[in-house]
Amino acid sequence: MSTEARDIRKQVLPNGLVVITETMTHVRSISVGVWVRNGSRREVPEENGLAHFMEHMVFKGTERRSAEAIAREMDSVGGMLDAFTSKEQICFNAKVLDEHLPIAFDVIADLVLRPKFDSEDVKKERQVVLEEIKMDLDNPEYLLHEIFTSGFWPRHPLGRPILGTPETVRKFSKDSLRKRFGSWFAPDRFVLTAAGNVPHEKVLELVEREFGGLKPAGKVEEHAAPSTEAPIHLETKRDLEQVHLCIGVPSYPLAHAGRFAVAVMNNLLGGGMSSRLFQNIREKLGLAYAVFSELTPYSDAGMMTVYAGTARETVGQVIDLIVKEFRDLKESPVSEEELLRAKNHLKGSLMLSLESTSARMSNLARQELYFGRFYSLDEILESISAVTREEVQTLAQEFFRPEQIAVTVLGSLNGFTLDRSRLAC
Repeated sequence: MSTEARDIRKQVLPNGLVVITETMTHVRSISVGVWVRNGSRREVPEENGLAHFMEHMVFKGTERRSAEAIAREMDSVGGMLDAFTSKEQICFNAKVLDEHLPIAFDVIADLVLRPKFDSEDVKKERQVVLEEIKMDLDNPEYLLHEIFTSGFWPRHPLGRPILGTPETVRKFSKDSLRKRFGSWFAPDRFVLTAAGNVPHEKVLELVEREFGGLKPAGKVEEHAAPSTEAPIHLETKRDLEQVHLCIGVPSYPLAHAGRFAVAVMNNLLGGGMSSRLFQNIREKLGLAYAVFSELTPYSDAGMMTVYAGTARETVGQVIDLIVKEFRDLKESPVSEEELLRAKNHLKGSLMLSLESTSARMSNLARQELYFGRFYSLDEILESISAVTREEVQTLAQEFFRPEQIAVTVLGSLNGFTLDRSRLAC
């Protein structure tokens, strides 16, 4: 199953900024993104949420544009402007028709190079982020995940919420933003990726004009990997109709050699409608509407979690069924047919995920940020094909050990208790 060769080019400017482009002549759009190698895990505890707050604040106005002008300029060319903060990156990106690239590029460069950080705006935006935190805490799945993660990686930035807490957010000021901005938003922390109907030279010319003269910030201290714990945490929240549960184990970092086997195992455990969890817990027994497993990998750590929402009467039963799936994966190799189905599901979703210019723009950045090199689709598809039944079984035996299984249960618990012996697999 060969795929077309992708026209990808990479250049590193003298000041450390990495530029990667993919020219796609058969489309009319261009997606461009500036990725800051710096997410919420670079924060010290008392400034938790600052990276996300900074991402918000740059949209409040720059030296050249008001907040309204930023929005109006993108809307006037029918473009989309977006930004997000994760634990390891902050990203600003835009998608426009090819002829509007200079405008989109100019707006993004303005955002990341010349934000105003006005004190009045800081005050207003604190309020906005406090509302965002409340909105998320009203969502039980989000709340469950935050409680789970903070117990899994305690006392470590990866265990803290990206949005921060009301206590930390209330303290943010113009000064705290300025102090961090210079060292975080520097050329040697930037990766700029573009995909779409644009030649490499055109992007490079725009980048050199806006970013070429910037001074690098110099070496950054290495991340410390988190140590993982396995608490059992039961949290009562009476106003919930369902009980929500998250069961997880440590998994591999994003660039680990075993990542393909982990992806295959995750897929057949709870990655789709034919997965074991979905079939056995939802389809056969009707105990949950939502039940799935997922991988959350970072540069030096990872977790594999199973989520389910069920009635309070059936929480124990659902936990037993999940643990049974862990046990089955450890005790017997999966069938060739099931293995093939999981691989094809992964390959299909991977290929479908590369249809848009924005997905390719993100894909270029992810490969650079985590691997420092580009893997072709063929290489990835071959790596998925190569995963064996034995590898999946060995992984299950390594991952699903009762002493490293963490559990969080959230809802109206009515005296429900959980002992580690129930997690024996």
